[in-house]
Amino acid sequence: MNTFRQRFMGNPRVIAGLAWLGLVVLVAAAAPLIASHHPFEIVAEPFLIPSLEHPFGTDSLGRSIWAGLVHGARTTLVIAILATLVSVAFGTLVGALAGYFGGLVDDGLMRLTEFFQTIPSFIFAIVLVAILTPSATSLIVAIAVVSWPPIARVVRGEVLSVKAREYVQAAVLVGQGDMAILFRQVLPNTLSPLIVTGSLLVATAILIESALSFLGLGAPNLMSWGFMVGAGRSFLRDAWWLVTIPGVAILLTVLSINLVGEGLNDALNPRLSDL
Repeated sequence: MNTFRQRFMGNPRVIAGLAWLGLVVLVAAAAPLIASHHPFEIVAEPFLIPSLEHPFGTDSLGRSIWAGLVHGARTTLVIAILATLVSVAFGTLVGALAGYFGGLVDDGLMRLTEFFQTIPSFIFAIVLVAILTPSATSLIVAIAVVSWPPIARVVRGEVLSVKAREYVQAAVLVGQGDMAILFRQVLPNTLSPLIVTGSLLVATAILIESALSFLGLGAPNLMSWGFMVGAGRSFLRDAWWLVTIPGVAILLTVLSINLVGEGLNDALNPRLSDL
């Protein structure tokens, strides 16, 4: 029987994804050390091509693209991860309560979930950020609000399956309370699909954050990859690297997260445990 580690780490796509994500996390964590300039500081003439002094050149205002890329990695990752954690926490709570208690609780919470799913998520995120005024907190709230419904549905389905098992019924018979059963017996056995779905939501959160920053709705005092793409789009023909470099960073990061998420799904799938 293959272990989880063998199935997960034995996938070359997972290794490639983890390698890139590890590099991005390392760069984000060490941003002040490896980028001597502030991302908004004017360091040279505008539109310098990549050179030894400025590895990725400068943008239309003379800011270092390398500094923007490094500090932007931190902003993009932190906002995406925090938004995902908030959406997973809220979605898990809604799905768990709906699946476990059923009846009117299930109907009410699922209708609420369906209501949020009927609203185009990106447009809803734009409206929320515009109402709350652009900031890092507004981005986190907006991304979390549009991302929690899939989590709620996944958790509800798993809870409906788990609560019918013998050990849960035994806990009911010995007199354990509903909350104790839900959080001690049921939810721990729904972690596998929750981990997979949550990991994939990080990629979605990065795309939403990048798109909002591209439109000028990002945190005004923080550099991000989406902001860099938006700032350079007017000069695409003459200075293609302004858009290409942060765009490739977004592409590779989202692709890597998806590869790792698919690897988690394959490794945690009980049908593959005996392969």
